[in-house]
Amino acid sequence: MSYTAHVDTFAATHLPPPELQPEFHFDLPELQFPERLNCATELLDRHVREGRGDRLALQAPGVRWSYAHLLEQANRIANVLVRDMGLVPGNRVLLFGPNNPMMVASWFGVVKAGGIVVSAMPLLRAKELSAIADIAQISHALCDERLREEVEATCKKVSGLESVRYFNAPLSAAQSLEAAMANASPAFENVDTAAVDTCLFGFTSGTTGVPKATMHFHRDVMAVCACWPKHVLRANADDVFIGSPPIAFTFGLGGQVLFPMSVGASMALIEKVGAQQLVEGIEQFGATVMFTAPTSYRTMSAFADRIRQSTLRKCVSAGEALNASTRAMWKDGTGIEIIDGLGSTEMLHIFISHREDEAHAGATGKAVPGYRARVVDDEGHEVAIGTVGKLAVQGPTGCRYLNDERQRKYVMGGWNMTGDAYVMDANGYFVYQARTDDMIISAGYNIAAPEVEDALMAHPSVAECAVIGVPDTERGQIVKAFVVLKAGSAEDDAMVRQLQDFVKQTVAPYKYPRAIEFVKTLPRTATGKLQRFKLHNA
Repeated sequence: MSYTAHVDTFAATHLPPPELQPEFHFDLPELQFPERLNCATELLDRHVREGRGDRLALQAPGVRWSYAHLLEQANRIANVLVRDMGLVPGNRVLLFGPNNPMMVASWFGVVKAGGIVVSAMPLLRAKELSAIADIAQISHALCDERLREEVEATCKKVSGLESVRYFNAPLSAAQSLEAAMANASPAFENVDTAAVDTCLFGFTSGTTGVPKATMHFHRDVMAVCACWPKHVLRANADDVFIGSPPIAFTFGLGGQVLFPMSVGASMALIEKVGAQQLVEGIEQFGATVMFTAPTSYRTMSAFADRIRQSTLRKCVSAGEALNASTRAMWKDGTGIEIIDGLGSTEMLHIFISHREDEAHAGATGKAVPGYRARVVDDEGHEVAIGTVGKLAVQGPTGCRYLNDERQRKYVMGGWNMTGDAYVMDANGYFVYQARTDDMIISAGYNIAAPEVEDALMAHPSVAECAVIGVPDTERGQIVKAFVVLKAGSAEDDAMVRQLQDFVKQTVAPYKYPRAIEFVKTLPRTATGKLQRFKLHNA
């Protein structure tokens, strides 16, 4: 079934001007894309069209879907979006839920219909969802029934978000997506999108705590499938992918959806992704490729014997720096060399990495085929080998912030400035040093210090506060808050717990300060600016 409708030009009209975008390079033969391209056609429909519809596409507890069944589900959702919900190409659609089959089917349904996917982690609250909805001007939403309360609260806060359906809900439930799907056709003619039409907004938090939307084209989705997976990961159609990152993260979307489908492999989806759940998932679904953060590898090492006896053969780490001790611990326990990688939401996925046989302890790797990278000084000049500088990257993907002045900071002289401090060693390997901003990276999550500060300041007992990231052996970093209490408030353990619980109720729980230190004053300049660096030395 096909539809004709006008096009929503919001994304096209809010792209950064060409002079503020990075240079893009398409040096590899596999990066020569046609002018008209819908990535859902290439990643999903193509397999069915070419006779692979019976192959397993995804597994989850109690669920096994073939490529043909996933296609049918996605087509029904696309029809619901267009026929029942009034979607036109270019509309933004919020996807809000944990990693499960309906999230994947919804992702493809939106893209097939020419919409723009805006995924959000299930931990987010209405406050954070409202900020995302306002920035992206979201009009439609497909959400897990278990998150209905937060979605309804969001709809009350923002204008324009009016068309909502809930999946994994009883057919009798109000606004049930499955009930609408039951009356929708299993056939859908994908919208004839251009390769440079936006199909995805990936949200990332900046140091100000104000979210930034990164804009990615259909071409970008296929480019990241053609570079790192093909040249570094080297998986095949018989592999089963599993991981911990939410598919709302581009790390999770690529590793658990896009990359397996690009080679006709399958994915295993689990909603709870602690160490034990991941191990059990590997065993239950016969997973062979795993994506997770260094924190998870450290905790999963306790199950090394079970991993060694399992089907797992490839392990990928990203989201935070992988230290040498974690790499060695995992290799000694499981026999598997971790593939380390550096990616970013702005670049969509991994652009510096290494194959297993090229791993160097302490080094992230080299530029992935299709990308180029260098270490530069503040003026953008390349620095000498062994000198700490700022990482600059170019390739087939790059930063395009949605209507955001911070584009001028991320792109300099045609290069993407990732915000990472690196050194290049004598062998051409990039060695991570630190973040160049105040972003806290804890267990693979990016946490903006000012956002946590704002949450703490809403507590009636808090006079002032400042938040930093401090080193932690298990999580890489943890959030630490320095708090000045109002007169009469007790500086005790009960207050610590009260403040932590308060933050958990205000923003996503993983952002709460795991350490709180009460102080009488905060270090500031004569003009009143917080001297955050002094807190790191406190």
